[in-house]
Amino acid sequence: MAHVGKLPPVNRFITTHNEDAKAVFSTAVSEESKMAEIPGNMGFALSYTTKGFPVDLNNDKDIDIYKPFLESPPGLTVSNGTVLRHVDLAPDTTCPMHRTVSLDYGICVEGEFELILDSGETRRMKRGDVAVQRATMHAWRNPSRTEWARMVFVLQVCKPVDVGGRTLGEAFETEMTGVPASH
Repeated sequence: MAHVGKLPPVNRFITTHNEDAKAVFSTAVSEESKMAEIPGNMGFALSYTTKGFPVDLNNDKDIDIYKPFLESPPGLTVSNGTVLRHVDLAPDTTCPMHRTVSLDYGICVEGEFELILDSGETRRMKRGDVAVQRATMHAWRNPSRTEWARMVFVLQVCKPVDVGGRTLGEAFETEMTGVPASH
């Protein structure tokens, strides 16, 4: 992939319990959250997913639900669940304008991002800044001409949003190649 080595690998450390109820690190999945290349100069790492509320951690059921998503990644969201995703964006790149039916927390962890809304409003995000994205049409842009940037997203599905008598669903201004529709 074009940006391997441009940003450090993502490691994820999952905890669980042993038979003595002591906290231990799970070995059920690799600690490295593999970055998958998405056409358009992006990388996605699916760092965790859940299904159901509240999440059932007994007998590592949540980990068992997550593992199949590593082989067959979901769309941007998981029905009745959450998604933890790292997104890398190449210099001077803008992802397609899109909307998910979810409440998203986006944290800038490397570089800078510009959050662009379909109204034309924008905000520049620097390392440590957080966006609370509430099912609105938006795009992400890396304003740097030389440096890759990384965001961490936590997405939780939400009820469909009704505005002006219209129900707003998942939408993409242009196809996001390599990203399936959410189910």
